[in-house]
Order: sequence, then structure tokens, then C-alpha cells
Amino acid sequence: MNVVIIEDELLSAEHLCNLLKKTDPAIQVLGIFDSVKQSVHAFMTGLKADLLFVDIHLADGLSFEIFNQISIDAPIIFTTAYDEYAIRAFKFNSVDYLLKPVGMEELGQAIGKFKKYGRKDISLIAENIVNAWQTMNKQYKSRFMIRIGESIVSVKTDEIGHFIFEDGIVLLSTVTNHLYPVDFTLDQLEPMLDPAGFFRINRKVIININAIRKTGTYFNSRLKITAPNLQDDNSIVSRERVNDFKEWLGR
Repeated sequence: MNVVIIEDELLSAEHLCNLLKKTDPAIQVLGIFDSVKQSVHAFMTGLKADLLFVDIHLADGLSFEIFNQISIDAPIIFTTAYDEYAIRAFKFNSVDYLLKPVGMEELGQAIGKFKKYGRKDISLIAENIVNAWQTMNKQYKSRFMIRIGESIVSVKTDEIGHFIFEDGIVLLSTVTNHLYPVDFTLDQLEPMLDPAGFFRINRKVIININAIRKTGTYFNSRLKITAPNLQDDNSIVSRERVNDFKEWLGR
């Protein structure tokens, strides 16, 4: 089993490594990262793991920002100095959490839980963590980190014109006419984006309010939006969303 440790306290990371070796000699620690930036870069450049051990406070911020920026298909065990009440909201979104200092018995129990849990619905874990964290703190994505070949492009949310689902993938369209694929569905993106600035006008498009040039009536009680790089049926506000859209525009 390959694991990754995301922890900014070196002694805590070394302590966890030692406990993991004693708990299961077959466990391999692929890497230790002490910041959001390091972690995002590692996973964006191809790092894969069976299980993550993640501290909440890192050198450059909160670890939840990692899952806010990228999609990681791996289960998570939090290691934290927070007490049980502060972290309870995340218990159902991760495999488990361990209070520092981590002990052998609880680590063994967490590993056992992971093995029992398997990879069922793992793809939803990071999404649920992001949603729970944003609900508690009313924080939304400020940028998207997008891998293009061997490069990573950073796009701020205020540079986004819209997101669109086309040919089986979701594309981010910038105000400067660049298109980038993103590793999220539109359903996953909606809670990540500030609802004051973004609205899903139909099943294929989420638009930035600043990209809208004008709106007009359209047949069958719908509305048509004029916005850069948004054409034809993609620019139509579906009938069931029209009232909410009008209210959103008027806030």
C-alpha cells in the first residue's frame, strides 16, 4: 500500500512514518509534503497514492485548499491537533481522523477501517470535504490549477467567462478566449463557485455574471444571454431557471 503524508511538522511526519512501518511493514511512504503548494504540484504532476494522511494546518494554509484546487482520487485520514468537536463535521467525509499525538492503537484502527472501506465511493470524498468546508466557512474557489501537458496553468475565477460541458468533458472558457479542460463535473463545480458571481443557466453552462453583456426574451418563456464565446442553445436560460436567474441578476 502506497501512502502520502501531508504534514508541516517534521517530527510529527517522522513519528507517523515510524508508526506506519510498525503497523504494516508493507506500507510505502511515497512522499511527505508540508504545504498546499507542494501537495498540489505533486498530484498535478502525476503522484498517485492509495491513502493520504493529511494535517489540517500546513505551512501555507489549510489543507482543504488542496481539495479545493484539484481532484484527488484517494481516501483521506486526517491527523490534527483539533479536538473531536472541531473536526466532527469531516468524520463522515473521510476514512477517519486521528488526534495528535497519534498513537499506535488508533492508527491501526484507522488503517483497518481503510481496508474495510476499500475504494467504494472514493471519488466523492474530496468533493464532500470541499463542500463541507465551504458550507462551514463560506469560502469559494479563487483559482483553478489546470494541467496542460507538462505545465500547470493558474486561472483566477474572475478571469473565467463560463464553464461548458461539451463532448463528454467540462471546459473552462476565459474572458481572453482560452479554453481549458477541468477535472470536475458541473454538479461538482456549482458548490465550489461563489453563487453571487456564478449561475448555472442550463444543464451545460455555468456563467460568470461579469461575462453577461445583455439578456433578452426567447420563445417558450426562456431568456437568451449575450456573452463572449457563448452561442446558440448554450446561451439559453432554461425555462425552469428563469425566475432564479432574474433574481440572481438583481441582487
